Amino acid sequence: MQSCLGIYIQENLIKYSKISKDRSNYKIEAYGVKFYDTNIEETIEQIVKETFSYKIPISINIDKENYAYSNLFRLLKQQDLEKAIDTEFEFFCNNNNKNKNTLECRKIKTTNLEDRDKVRVIYTYTDKANVVERLQLFDKYTVNNISPVATIMQSVNKSATQDNSVIINIEQQTEVTTLVNGKTYKIDKIETGMGEILNKIAEKENSIKKAYEICKNTTVYTRSGQNLKIAGNEYLEEIITVLFEIISKVRQVISDNGIEINNIYISGMGIIINNIDLLFQESFLDKKCEILVPYFVEKTSVKINIKDYIEVNSAIALALQGLETRNPETNFSNKGRLLEEIVKKLNSDVKIGGNKPKKKKLTFKETLHADLDFTDKILLRSATAILLVIIFYIAMSEMIANGLEEKIDKTEQTIMATQQEIGKVTNYTTLINSRTTKYQDMVDEIDATNQRISEQYSSKNAIPNLLTKIQFAIPKEVQLLSISNETGKNVTILARAEEYNQLGYFKTALEEEGILVNITTTRGEKQNNLINITITGELPY
Repeated sequence: MQSCLGIYIQENLIKYSKISKDRSNYKIEAYGVKFYDTNIEETIEQIVKETFSYKIPISINIDKENYAYSNLFRLLKQQDLEKAIDTEFEFFCNNNNKNKNTLECRKIKTTNLEDRDKVRVIYTYTDKANVVERLQLFDKYTVNNISPVATIMQSVNKSATQDNSVIINIEQQTEVTTLVNGKTYKIDKIETGMGEILNKIAEKENSIKKAYEICKNTTVYTRSGQNLKIAGNEYLEEIITVLFEIISKVRQVISDNGIEINNIYISGMGIIINNIDLLFQESFLDKKCEILVPYFVEKTSVKINIKDYIEVNSAIALALQGLETRNPETNFSNKGRLLEEIVKKLNSDVKIGGNKPKKKKLTFKETLHADLDFTDKILLRSATAILLVIIFYIAMSEMIANGLEEKIDKTEQTIMATQQEIGKVTNYTTLINSRTTKYQDMVDEIDATNQRISEQYSSKNAIPNLLTKIQFAIPKEVQLLSISNETGKNVTILARAEEYNQLGYFKTALEEEGILVNITTTRGEKQNNLINITITGELPY
């Protein structure tokens, strides 16, 4: 099982997420947010210790990166295209007074929407000192990936971001990643972000952590719900003001890019503010706005707090990048760039004949026509054979790897779609069961009501009918002292007569005429030559 620890570093806080991969199944082993003042190395060590990540790869973010763009003819040979890409970046550096030798640059090739014969190139660059400084924080650990988060956020949920969409990652600053058919097309940076909100609150609370918790417990309301505001949050107006500023700048970015967007996904620290997606939805009525949720998180499980997961989306994207390693062009780590170095060596000058004086340096092409001694020929042929084997091996490995990755992607998409359908069926089943229970309760209540009504109608004339029937059934010698109906159907009759047989006739008449059922009598008590008995029974309705 593979594992990777994603660490996203910002000013004053670090987000982390440890993800394990078993074939196509992903699981978040640990996640959280840590705050630090000055000793960032100690905080990193604490995260590594708590997540047991001493021996696993770590994927981190690069900061202070910038972006540039160029458009080149697609029909150029691969080697010429790569040279043209490098040349365009050199022109960019010269025109903007930048020293190319002090910059670390990565390139992303994507589709050009305006001209199909051209390829669009996105340059991601930063000072080499930034890379070195970031790596120094992790000199005790294994770092296999350093990426700008804006270039990899779509990996959090690839199936959701297949159309033309925008990912708004509201962290310290805000980064807007525009995707065309699921691929990165443009990245815009907005200076306004959660950093501004946290700093404003921390000025009064003297704590970034407390400011963070205040934002986490804040609920923003749309214009239609302004009357639902709850008093007590003195920072609500400041928070909403910054959010509206972000929304305004995002709207301007979308307008300037000129791309028809279908969906807007919100991620980053900003999602800790409750209802932020509703606030964006109100501002973009023609688009679907929602929170970016990792595709492998089980939404239907009540044991998982989705909000805690999406709070560290940036760290999750880094961990996935460290596990996948499918986009080396965005990786500012020098590992895994062996092929590029081999190509450079093949195109470099070759010196033959040992260290003999008066021998000039020859290019690789010139060596093919130079006069070589036996040793030079053997070495050159051996080197050529080895290089051909390496190139063949790399080409076959790339082809097989690409084929496997394509199959894995299709399998993951199928599994993902199946899991979504299963989730829908589960939700429908739960809904049906809850409705069935509700309907059954209503039926039971109706039955009980019908029974009460029936009893009321049947018992309405029960006592008058009882007295009428007794009138015709009672012997003349029997005298009734009392008739009572204290509970339900139960009737108690107190009667007396001079002889037992007269009372017996009366009891028999009550049974045979069906006036009472389940009749019982007490032993007669004789007083003053009269016999008293108590007859109990139930009304027959």
